[in-house]
Amino acid sequence: MASEHVLNADFAPVAALLADRARAVMLSSLLDGRALAAGELARAAGVSAPTASAHLARLLDGGFVSVVRQGRHRYYRLRNAEVARVIEALSRISPPVEVRSLRQSRDARRLHQARTCYDHLAGVAGVVLFEALLDGGMIEPDGDEAYAVTDKGEDRLEALGLDLAALRKARRRFAWQCLDWTERRPHLNGALGVALTKRMIELGWFERGSTRRALTVTDAGRRGLADSFGCVLP
Repeated sequence: MASEHVLNADFAPVAALLADRARAVMLSSLLDGRALAAGELARAAGVSAPTASAHLARLLDGGFVSVVRQGRHRYYRLRNAEVARVIEALSRISPPVEVRSLRQSRDARRLHQARTCYDHLAGVAGVVLFEALLDGGMIEPDGDEAYAVTDKGEDRLEALGLDLAALRKARRRFAWQCLDWTERRPHLNGALGVALTKRMIELGWFERGSTRRALTVTDAGRRGLADSFGCVLP
């Protein structure tokens, strides 16, 4: 049983790995699902290359990250979506990072408005889209935090280019909610959330910006969201 596993799990070593600000910044930098080089992670965390390598070795041994090799180069990424969920969950119970510069303030606003939560849409945009799908009768509750796509939703999502039959066969849960750490309201997760986010980026509805994890909604995106889902972003 899950409760027995929690009682018997020794999570102290895992917590110790996260109890370092540089490692926490590195993991947060990887939350957009992309793989980064050690040098990029060193700059993000504000540490030297040797220090970053030592931190990454510990995170690799602890199962938080995996290595992607491309020729002579090594890139690091979060091991899986479960690790991303742990980091997001900790973010919900953690105090915000103190803003000390105009750039930090600007980046915080961008992340608040729209960002990737590992591989799916989050922030204000993610929450508003989830509410539009639910209120518009395109998804409906289907058990504990799980959702099913209605006939209306099938039409809208397949018109957008999603293969729902294939998504239902994926190893990942089909559609469920994820509590947004900035909004404290749910956004769409699961195979459906991932596929929809990827498709909206392909269509040019959202663009990746210079701020890592941040997404910017385009004019085409505002029109597309309104026309397809009745979703109006603030």
